[in-house]
Amino acid sequence: MTNPTPPAAGLTMQPIGHIESDFPDKFGVPRQPGLASVAHAELILTTPYDDPLTVRGLEAFSHLWLTFVFHHSPERWTPLVRPPRLGGNAKVGVFASRSTHRPNRLGLSLVELLAIDTGHGVRLVLGGCDLVSGTPVLDIKPYLPWVEARPDARAGYAPAAPSLLEVRFSDAAESTLATRPDGSSLRELIRQVLAQDPRPAYRKGAEERLYGVRLRDVDVRFRALEEAQATLVEVVEIVPS
Repeated sequence: MTNPTPPAAGLTMQPIGHIESDFPDKFGVPRQPGLASVAHAELILTTPYDDPLTVRGLEAFSHLWLTFVFHHSPERWTPLVRPPRLGGNAKVGVFASRSTHRPNRLGLSLVELLAIDTGHGVRLVLGGCDLVSGTPVLDIKPYLPWVEARPDARAGYAPAAPSLLEVRFSDAAESTLATRPDGSSLRELIRQVLAQDPRPAYRKGAEERLYGVRLRDVDVRFRALEEAQATLVEVVEIVPS
C-alpha cells in the first residue's frame, strides 16, 4: 500500500511584505536577532495585507515573531551543517541548527516593534532586526513572554551569547563618521556588528586580510589584530558603497 499524499504537498505561500534594513548584504548580518540593537529596519506590507485593519491592536505588543524566507540562500540543502558556534568544522543535523540552508529556507526572528506607520499603507518600524534588505516576510505574530520565554531551557552547543571583541576605529574612519549626520548611530551599528566577528568561523584570531561589510550606504573595511593576547577588530576605513 502506497503512502497517501501529505495534506500540505504542493503548498504555496504568499509574502505579506518585505524588509528594508541597514543590511544590504547577508555578510555581517548578526547571526541572531537582538544582537545589534541599533540596527534599523522596517517591514513594509504589500497589497492586500497593507490594510491598517490587519495591524489593529498590534501596538499593544512590544515584540513580534517574523516568519520569513532566507532568499539569499540556495534552494539546495544537506542533512548535516556546520554551525559557526562549533567553529565551522563540527557537523550537526540541519534540524539541530539555525542554519540558513534549510529544506524550505524558512527563518524565524524575534524583533522589537518600535512604531507602526499607517499613513500610506502599513510600515512597521523594528529594532534588533537581523534580516537582509529585501527579505520576504510570510507572517507576523505577537510575542507572548509568559508562554514563550523559558530561561531554564537547555540551549545545547549555544548555551550563552557569544563573547564580543573590542572594536577600534582608525583616524580615517573617525573622520568619515564625523562628516555624516548619522555618524553617531552608524558608529554604534558598526561596533555592534563587528564586535560579533562576522568573519567565517574557521577564520579566527589575527590575520592580515582586509574584510568589507556593507552597512547602510557604506562599505566598512576592517581587519583582525592581536593585542595583549586578545583579538580585536580595527575599522580601517569607511567608504561609499
